[in-house]
Amino acid sequence: MNKQLIECVPNISEGRDINKINTIANVVKTIEGIKLLDVDPGKATNRTVITFVGEPDQVVEAAFLLIKKAAELIDMSKQTGEHPRFGATDVCPLVPIANISMEETAKYAHKLGKKVGEELGISGYFYENAATSLDRKNLATVRSGEYEGLKEKLSKPNWKPDFGPTEFNKQIISSGVTAISARDFLIAYNVNLNSTSTRRANAIAFDIRENGRAKLVDGKKVLDKNGEAERIPGKLKAVKGIGWFIEEYGIAQISYNLTNISITSMHEAFYETDLAATKRGLRVTGSELVGLVPLQAMLDCADFYLKKQERSLGISESEKIKIAIKSLGLDDLKPFNPQERIIEYVMNSDADKKLIDFTVKDFAEETASESMAPGGGSIAAYVGALGVSLGTMVANLSAHKAGWDSKWQYFSDWAEKGQKYKNDLLFLVDEDTNAFNKIIDGFRMPKTNNEEIEARKKAIENATKYATEIPFKVMETAHNSIEVMLEMMKNGLQNSLSDGGVGVLCAKTAVTGAYFNVRINAKDIKDREFAEEILAKAEEIYQKTIVLENEMMMIINKNI
Repeated sequence: MNKQLIECVPNISEGRDINKINTIANVVKTIEGIKLLDVDPGKATNRTVITFVGEPDQVVEAAFLLIKKAAELIDMSKQTGEHPRFGATDVCPLVPIANISMEETAKYAHKLGKKVGEELGISGYFYENAATSLDRKNLATVRSGEYEGLKEKLSKPNWKPDFGPTEFNKQIISSGVTAISARDFLIAYNVNLNSTSTRRANAIAFDIRENGRAKLVDGKKVLDKNGEAERIPGKLKAVKGIGWFIEEYGIAQISYNLTNISITSMHEAFYETDLAATKRGLRVTGSELVGLVPLQAMLDCADFYLKKQERSLGISESEKIKIAIKSLGLDDLKPFNPQERIIEYVMNSDADKKLIDFTVKDFAEETASESMAPGGGSIAAYVGALGVSLGTMVANLSAHKAGWDSKWQYFSDWAEKGQKYKNDLLFLVDEDTNAFNKIIDGFRMPKTNNEEIEARKKAIENATKYATEIPFKVMETAHNSIEVMLEMMKNGLQNSLSDGGVGVLCAKTAVTGAYFNVRINAKDIKDREFAEEILAKAEEIYQKTIVLENEMMMIINKNI
């Protein structure tokens, strides 16, 4: 069963004392299985966003220790900063990441709150998807009055805390209260202005945020029949925002919370803010990401701007990341390191090095060593990846050819197909080696009694089947990738015919090499029905690839 993973993003009310910040953040690493992903302090806001991930029970324990340590080191009676806050650990949201529902995550939020209240004597509220009532879902509502208003707030029956002591006491004077939630992935995102005016920044925030601004007539708020202020909605849904001045940088910013990036993305917020700022005579100079961002959000940003430029979308992931950084000006105030700011990159930073991460020279050296892996299957997949990379190159060159501007989308679509084939084949480079290692692991299993012997046989059989399926997948993917090369040879840059031809030959080599692996592994499979079926399919792919190779040769001979 796949692991359940929860991300926890506590915001503590300390952004200046680095020793305190590190002491609080590092306490989560004392819990086995927890990975501390990011610590992002802000001096002007006097606030640090900490991000860690792990399995649910471990996350609850780590969050509890963090809240405890923050309460010990942060005295809220002396705390000041630009950001709204009411506690040493101001908010502590839990975010479902993998194999866990929002409903399950909310139960863990409640478990954490109960533990904090009972064992630490710290009071607090549940919000968002962990809220106990509709009027407590919105964080801004829950945090209204901030730390300074807690004494009055707790005196009101409708603001009785969800956990911990219900009366204002010495603990609350020192640590404040904490808001705990289960919520969707949220991006804290600030847009930089060429201004020092908080008023102007707020005006833009009101233009953009979902809640908009209060409706005014002759400078007075217009009230509805319930006595509530009528509002003029802002441009974007699932966006909260305010303007502020950041003394550290000497500029005004619009600070956004993008509460659902499937509704409003980071690049949409940036683009619309830029338009609103321009209308008001201001200019956006860049932006600032607080905490981590999903990889897909960065790739979507790159695609958005590539489309506006009528440029091919079929470029490498690393190039797209560069485009996203420059398009949003994420390096405007300080360097932006993707390896430290993109959640998938951070989570994989200490993973075992993959074959595809080797240099070309190191890959060759590893292959030439006395180790049995990587072997022919991995090499076949890699040759296939090189082949379709050539076809993708021709598509990208064609998309940018002068005079072919009307065809950019057509070539971009083919380049994207090529990138998908390339990525699939690169995955199979390592997966072929992993499949081989599974067979070795099976043979190493104990066989001292009948039960162990049967378990060993079953493991070897399953591993052998998998070690046959992977090279078959290499065959299938490499064969299908030939469509990119042939299409480019027919309709792309004719000066690159030879590149397309070499790509087809690489794909043919990949198919043939993987076919050898299918055949040699299939002979050891005890389930002969399975073996004969996959062998028949492999033979069919091999014969079809020969036909495509001949088609390539006809194009070459006709045009060269």
